[in-house]
Amino acid sequence: MLAPFRRTRAKATRKLRRATISAVTNAWGAVLTPAKPAKKTRKPKSAKAAPKPAAAKAAAKAPARPRKKTPKDSTPRADRKPAVPATSRSRSTRPRGSAFTSGTFDSEFGARSYRLYVPAVARTAPDPLPLIVMLHGCGQSSLDFARGTGMNTLAEEFGFLVLYPSQARASHHYGCWNWYRRGDQARDAGEPALLAGLTRRIIADHNVDPARVYVAGLSAGASAALVLATSYPDIFAAAGVHSGLAVGAAYDAASAPIAMQSGNPGLPHRIQLPTIVFHGDSDRTVSPRNGRFVALRALEPYARLDRAEKTGRIPGGREFTRIVHRVGRGRPYVEQWVVHGSGHAWSGGHSAGSYTDPAGPDASREMVRFFLRHRTTKKWRQALA
Repeated sequence: MLAPFRRTRAKATRKLRRATISAVTNAWGAVLTPAKPAKKTRKPKSAKAAPKPAAAKAAAKAPARPRKKTPKDSTPRADRKPAVPATSRSRSTRPRGSAFTSGTFDSEFGARSYRLYVPAVARTAPDPLPLIVMLHGCGQSSLDFARGTGMNTLAEEFGFLVLYPSQARASHHYGCWNWYRRGDQARDAGEPALLAGLTRRIIADHNVDPARVYVAGLSAGASAALVLATSYPDIFAAAGVHSGLAVGAAYDAASAPIAMQSGNPGLPHRIQLPTIVFHGDSDRTVSPRNGRFVALRALEPYARLDRAEKTGRIPGGREFTRIVHRVGRGRPYVEQWVVHGSGHAWSGGHSAGSYTDPAGPDASREMVRFFLRHRTTKKWRQALA
């Protein structure tokens, strides 16, 4: 697992010294995108098998040497997934009355395609429903991310809409959100402005409660989700960061891999933003230190919160540590989950999607539980708009 990564890191470092930013981006994109298996070539069939020589016939009669048994799994122990049945959440059939549609949003900041899940309950709900925006990671698609996280099934259970924006290959060769570029890290500019515009369009066109809009993502999507939420606190009431980095942890394609591997605390948050963080402590793509930095930055704007720590284990699965920051026994404002033994993958996700770890605690369900306890006020939205 580590050998290809070390070679890629050395390659990126050499190119960094020559200041070839596009080359560094491509080198690190290879780390974030799963390699395609090589196609098997068929051997041409001969018309007739050639007769075996006498020596070959004698060798065939000789007793075979016992083969050395090789371990079935040579993966490092920290990367092995416990044998637990994967959740069937993403494989459930779509209920009658629900809709999973695709569309395209155009704005002065660019155009992006998206998929929108509207649960069946939206047809009869007397009140507007919450909305969760989900940003996929590198090498993923919106449909792949929906399958892996199982968020659509939770949308039916809890009653909310799910928006899956798709990154354009023209904007990033590996389909990554550009969380590390200066032009995509602020309000009214770049991808944050584009995604905010798309979110506003969905709120206006559907039965969405503007006080209960949230954003979450994985890896590059998680970093972009945090940039989006901190840039537009008038839209988003809370953020979910899975295996991502703090806002301002990098500022170009050269500094991104350094922050990913060494960790970077990024920039202070200017406002209070309820945040839930998930990170595997065996993540070799984005250092677990980044998860701690995200939680620390989220805590800074709060004057004082009580801290509670709990450890546990998923039955037949992974151990985890959950750290909750709240006032007394009230709702949590900052929540950090460390999934022990998990790598760069969505905890508790379904194997039908890429970058998932079915053996971990259910990040999707925990994020929904956390999100629905927070909302913005009309006064707050008008003051920040």
